[in-house]
Amino acid sequence: MVTVRQLRGEIEACKELLASDSNRSPSSWFLLFDSLEKHGAEITDIVDALSIEHGPESFEDLRWWVGALRQQVRSYRRDVMTLTPWGQLSLSPIEAAIEGLAEETDAHWRDVAALLDAVPTPLEIPELADQALLKLAVLQAQLAESSAAGGHGAQSASSAISRLATAIENASGAANDLLSRLSRLAHKCEQIVEEMDFRFLLDPERKVFTIGYNVGELRPDNSFYDLLASEARLASFVAIAKDDVPQEHWFRMGRQLTSVNGGRALISWTGTMFEYLLPLLVMRNYEGTLLNETYRSVVARQIKYGRERGVPWGVSESAYNVRDLQLNHQYGPFGVPGLGLKRGLIENLVIAPYATMLAAMISPAEAMENLRALEREGALGRFGFYESIDYTKERLPQVQRRVIIRSFMTHHQGMSLVALINALDNSRMENRFHADPQVRATELLLQERVPVGVPAAHPRAEEVLTGRVTQSLPGMVTRVYNTPGLETPRTQLLSNGTYNVMITTAGAGYSACGPNAVTRWREDVTKDNWGTFIYLRDVRSATVWSAGHQPVQRRPQSYEVAFSEDKADFWRSDAGIVTHLEVVISAEDNAEVRRVSVTNNSVRTREIELTTYAEIVLAPPQADAAHPAFSNLFIETEFFAIENALLAHRRRRSSEDKQIWAVHAVVAEGDTLGAVQYETDRGRFLGRGHTPADPVAVMEERPLSNTVGAVLDPVFSLRRRVRIPPNETARVTFSTAIANTREEAMTLADKYHDPSIFERESRLAWTKAQVEMSHLNLDAEEAHLFQRLAARIIYSDPSLRPRPHVLGLNTKAQSSLWPYAISGDLPI
Repeated sequence: MVTVRQLRGEIEACKELLASDSNRSPSSWFLLFDSLEKHGAEITDIVDALSIEHGPESFEDLRWWVGALRQQVRSYRRDVMTLTPWGQLSLSPIEAAIEGLAEETDAHWRDVAALLDAVPTPLEIPELADQALLKLAVLQAQLAESSAAGGHGAQSASSAISRLATAIENASGAANDLLSRLSRLAHKCEQIVEEMDFRFLLDPERKVFTIGYNVGELRPDNSFYDLLASEARLASFVAIAKDDVPQEHWFRMGRQLTSVNGGRALISWTGTMFEYLLPLLVMRNYEGTLLNETYRSVVARQIKYGRERGVPWGVSESAYNVRDLQLNHQYGPFGVPGLGLKRGLIENLVIAPYATMLAAMISPAEAMENLRALEREGALGRFGFYESIDYTKERLPQVQRRVIIRSFMTHHQGMSLVALINALDNSRMENRFHADPQVRATELLLQERVPVGVPAAHPRAEEVLTGRVTQSLPGMVTRVYNTPGLETPRTQLLSNGTYNVMITTAGAGYSACGPNAVTRWREDVTKDNWGTFIYLRDVRSATVWSAGHQPVQRRPQSYEVAFSEDKADFWRSDAGIVTHLEVVISAEDNAEVRRVSVTNNSVRTREIELTTYAEIVLAPPQADAAHPAFSNLFIETEFFAIENALLAHRRRRSSEDKQIWAVHAVVAEGDTLGAVQYETDRGRFLGRGHTPADPVAVMEERPLSNTVGAVLDPVFSLRRRVRIPPNETARVTFSTAIANTREEAMTLADKYHDPSIFERESRLAWTKAQVEMSHLNLDAEEAHLFQRLAARIIYSDPSLRPRPHVLGLNTKAQSSLWPYAISGDLPI
């Protein structure tokens, strides 16, 4: 039996091996690889065994990292095997054979062993191989003489030397091939650099670079990189080093200074870490210079700004929580007020982890502390730090203080890796860059001193002052109603573009997918009792109520409805039970998801039975309204037991009719009792003489009949019973989806049988609502205005109709409407 303690022991053994500093020869590298592979295999076996007991999800990350370690070990072994293969050969026959021979022979062997014990670079391998092969040839001749004289073991030693010589020759050939490929690659890179000519980007009058060149219009852009505090100064430096542009260009870039935390810093356009620190990835930082003081002051200001706003620091251009119509995150420049000339820097608060990586080259200790803070905020994923964290309140869902942008941008990850290499390996990439003769000849530009007597500027001082107070920006506007008993129903329309739900403050409404009605609905201002309903019944007291006001119409102790652009919420309290119904539309599928959260605020454990009810149509609403009984004859139902889902489809009346399938699934979080019950026969559910307000299947505590097939009057009804201890909450999610085939319907049933499905779809629905409002250039107030207008169109409102005597004053005909682009053919 394996234990977690054994797992920890194997992990610690791997850590000790990786931290060991004893790998000073090729042979020790092979021993290290063997040990790591052994412990990695042990960890994999232990994880497999523990997963059976604790579940595979408990060790998912560990399994991935162990797999990555083993794969990397195999890759390193392949490299070492190619370049230093002698590390795994046994040399004991040679050592045994030369024992007792002449001192000269022993000295030759010691020289060879010393050469082979070193860990050479690829550049050193060919020379090492030549020296070793020369000494091995001498040693081979000496052993041949010893063999002729009757020496013991000379033959086996000679064979071992031959194998060793072959391995060294192969390594020399592999190293030469590698060096040749690297040389060709380096030459190609040099050729690319030399062919880059920056002259056409230099404005002849201003002597600064334009932002770019418009190839379509054959002209340079009208904007310029005219500030020294810009990422483009790296291009300026390279262009000057290549003699593409004169040194005058460097001194034409603006050097306006601002006071920052007792120091001074160059002003940039947006105040991003990207503008200030990207060139530092390869350009040296000289103490006491203008750029050095700028780097230190900017990082100090970034740290202080993070503390002022109560978040981790590190502001730079990055993706943020706004998406386009394809749901791609948008990208924008975000900076620190007081450092940038751009207006509105205070309005956004987006933290990018790569900015902290860049700052590690200036303040490594503070950067490490901030990375830990970012990890606590959830910014660290399996593959590293995510793109950013958006704290801007205007872009956050309700009750959330941040949104993590879970994506990775290649150039930000690349900058992070280079910055970490510089911070951990003595500025390695800077040293490589400055090893170039052209760079060394130009590096005096980087040693510019801080000017004396230059007055400091204060860009957007009012924003800097405002930034010291965390502003409460307005969130998403929500329409709230405290009663369902309105003279005219108030509605909310939810849609993903194809699947639509209309829901009223009473909990009634309809579902539709494209031209087809999913559930039956009729306009009825008085009753408003059509739609998808969820009944709740207290098993002990037999009290019945519905998640909304309809259809039971039981008077609650409190009732509240909230309509937002992404979802509809219903809260009600009944005899110690608080019911919260949330309705969202999937942004991915033609589906709606309704989650009921039932909280027990009483002092005893309660058993609550939840039952859904919806009349299924799967046809155009006009056809259903014309002859509902005939329309019902073509629907067949079935139960998919594995996923606790009902399926329904409409039989095609002709080959031209398209297939349409519907799915109704349930999944519960909490202590469930018994199996899922189901019903698809409306007559059995309601009972003779009853309506959805008092169905016998609910009111008389009857079990559902589990009837499926070609029923005369089809409905979707699922039942789940949950046990809820005092002060606990159970959640039951009901989903309805539309598919084109039975296979697709079964796939949707499997997908929506996941307890986490509501959280996922809720996030996507919120995101989609934000994207649509941004695309349509609507704010929340305008969106709710359109929602209120929609209610007046869906339901007739007598209060909007003029009194009879006013109508009697009209003397014009229908044609008088035509100048206003109103036909009058369809009366309102």
